[in-house]
Amino acid sequence: MSKLNAYRQTAVTTASKEQVMIMLYEGAIKHLKIASESCRKNDLSAKGTAVGKAHDIINELSNSLDFSVGGDVAKNLERLYAFMIDQITQGNISNDVAKFDQARKLLETLLDGWKGAIEQLKAEKGTKRA
Repeated sequence: MSKLNAYRQTAVTTASKEQVMIMLYEGAIKHLKIASESCRKNDLSAKGTAVGKAHDIINELSNSLDFSVGGDVAKNLERLYAFMIDQITQGNISNDVAKFDQARKLLETLLDGWKGAIEQLKAEKGTKRA
């Protein structure tokens, strides 16, 4: 195992649930950017690899939803994740960069929202301790 892979493994195993979720979003976004770039370059192998990784990450996000806690929010996220998977699948089939970009923009919006919510929770916990 390379030093970089060992570092990544340690980072994931020691991260909080929130940090792991942020890493998953960032990873999906990165791979969708790669898919778009690869599609523009007509590098079908790299596009396929990137699409597969983004697909797997979005599936993981969907599979980690807790409907007993999340209620309607979890249901809406599940629908949104399914839409994103459909978009990147269609983008892969038709070499349509716009489909990758649409899914990426949705992920970026969700990532910003999650980061804001996490910061707000941290701030609320900090004021309760004071």
